[in-house]
Amino acid sequence: MRCMRGQTLLRILFVTVVETEEPRPDASDLALSSIHHHHHSSTLPRRRHHRQISNMTAMPVPAHSPPDLSKSLPKLTPRKRGPVQREPPTAPPPPTPPLPSPPDLQNHSYIRPSRRILSPSDHALFLKSPTCTLVTSFIFNISDSVRDKPRSSVAKENLPSIITKILHILEQAEQILLQCPPEDTGSRFGNPVFRTFLDQIGTALPSWHTSGLGLTSAAQIEELSTYLHHAFGNRSRIDYGSGHELNFFLWLLCLNRLSLVPTSAFPALALVVLPAYLTLMRKIQASYYLEPAGSHGVWGLDDYQFLPFLFGASQLLHHPYITPKAVHNTLTLEEESPQFLYLDQVAFVNSVKNVDGLRWHSPMLDDISAAKSWAKIEAGMRKMFVKEILEKLPVMQHFLFGSLIPAQPEMSHEEDFGLADEENEEEGGEVQVFDDEEGKRHVHASVGWGDCCGIRVPAAIGAEAEERKMGAGKRLRRVPFD
Repeated sequence: MRCMRGQTLLRILFVTVVETEEPRPDASDLALSSIHHHHHSSTLPRRRHHRQISNMTAMPVPAHSPPDLSKSLPKLTPRKRGPVQREPPTAPPPPTPPLPSPPDLQNHSYIRPSRRILSPSDHALFLKSPTCTLVTSFIFNISDSVRDKPRSSVAKENLPSIITKILHILEQAEQILLQCPPEDTGSRFGNPVFRTFLDQIGTALPSWHTSGLGLTSAAQIEELSTYLHHAFGNRSRIDYGSGHELNFFLWLLCLNRLSLVPTSAFPALALVVLPAYLTLMRKIQASYYLEPAGSHGVWGLDDYQFLPFLFGASQLLHHPYITPKAVHNTLTLEEESPQFLYLDQVAFVNSVKNVDGLRWHSPMLDDISAAKSWAKIEAGMRKMFVKEILEKLPVMQHFLFGSLIPAQPEMSHEEDFGLADEENEEEGGEVQVFDDEEGKRHVHASVGWGDCCGIRVPAAIGAEAEERKMGAGKRLRRVPFD
């Protein structure tokens, strides 16, 4: 009974406590009350601040106003960009003039070719003459005839008869080379046996033109023989350069003027005759260490040749995969050089230099390889032929004029200056050839560099051959400083 009463009392007390206890606020109620309290407490200072601002605006404005600086400050204007600096448009390459028809030879008088560019005025007359146009037209027409054509495009079994005769003459010249072995002088400069070689060439020239080409007139043979004789180098200086290479093509031009080489044979001149001539000249250069004529050293295009680069660039004009940078690829040079003159000449230059890489031994060829297309290179070679050969007095003072390649009547004669002919000039360059800027005759000084007509340097092909003789051909190549 007591237990029942105790449990009832506890239940009454528990219910009483639960009903009288106030509920506790939850977290959300606490947050709202805190925000309300904060808002209420912050409104009082703001109201006081508002009353202070109202009192300040009611104060009187002073009599003096601050200076107006809006006109003294520079206006903010956008910076104007200057005109875009664009590269000036390059001059177009010289065009190919039409080739004049061969002259009437019924009453023609032949003369022995001689130098006629003996002063700057003579050179100026030449540049405006029909002969300059004739030479330019002949070279550029040959170049145009081999555009996009490999050497294999000219079938050797279908060569014109005149091409076969020219090749036979070059073969006979090689036989004379074999009969005149060089002396072992140990010098990297020209071998004196080269003079013997040229003398024997001169002896054989008349028979080559009579039996080989069918010429009968003695005066005619003498005129053509002079050009071919000067196509192998200079007898006194024992050197060779682009001027002698040009003499070979002047000989071919004379054959064209005689109607012996038609325009249809022009591709064969570039792709068959020129490679045969280059092969012969490389053997002559390697045998007699011919010095580069008028050398520009490492900054020249090539020690000896120019036309392989002009004709070779024309061959590669629109080639589908050989790019200008291919000259740095040894495998491409090995596979494609037999078909393309440009690559063949680069491969030969690499083989005779004692330093690896075009960058070191031929920086000009290295720079040209950065061109975007072969069209740009071909255009540059055309400009170079005009600027660096036809328009260069040190080169053109050796140019020979005859009756088929005539000079202007106003041009000087060698007798006017008391000069010997090209074959018998003094060794070391021209003496009293043209007037300089002061009106004095051009005389090579006895001291100094004497580089007005090129610096006399030993041939790279001679240096390479001498090293091979001494057993140093496989030694480590020295790399020059950059």
